[in-house]
Amino acid sequence: MNFIAWMIIVCEIGFWIFVILGLITRYIFKFNKLGFTFLALTPVIDLVLLVVTSIDLYQGATATVAHAVAAIYIGVSIVFGKSMIQWADVRFQYYVMKQGLKPSKKHGKEFAKQDLKGFGKHLLAYLIGTGFLLVNVFFINDFSRTFILVVVAIGWTVTLIIDLLITISYFIWPKKPKA
Repeated sequence: MNFIAWMIIVCEIGFWIFVILGLITRYIFKFNKLGFTFLALTPVIDLVLLVVTSIDLYQGATATVAHAVAAIYIGVSIVFGKSMIQWADVRFQYYVMKQGLKPSKKHGKEFAKQDLKGFGKHLLAYLIGTGFLLVNVFFINDFSRTFILVVVAIGWTVTLIIDLLITISYFIWPKKPKA
């Protein structure tokens, strides 16, 4: 596994460590400002990954799938990071602190609307991530070194289209509650 792949793993682990530390310091130790600080540091992890990946490519490395995944990770983390933290926050309050309401599951049109909102976020993450991919292709200006970035962008485009079709299907065939 190459250096960039390890950086992605380290950044993902770091993201969740900061989230868990933020929730523990906020709710268990009642240090709200420190908890907020840990949660607010999660975007710094994305910045580190962006800088490391860019430096690696600009120093002459041939792009790998790991470089492309780093761009995807950054786009997804920027767009979904806050909602992932909120998701963890609600569950931490309910399951660990025994406070608040049990997280509910949606169905029918409510689920379809929630999924449409998720698709909108996916689209924004796609625009950011493929933006990073294509900017690197443009600035490096050596298609033999950046070919894989274009291949991954095409793959992500197909994934986005499939996600759109699934989202549309929830409006046609609404998800039913479990019996």
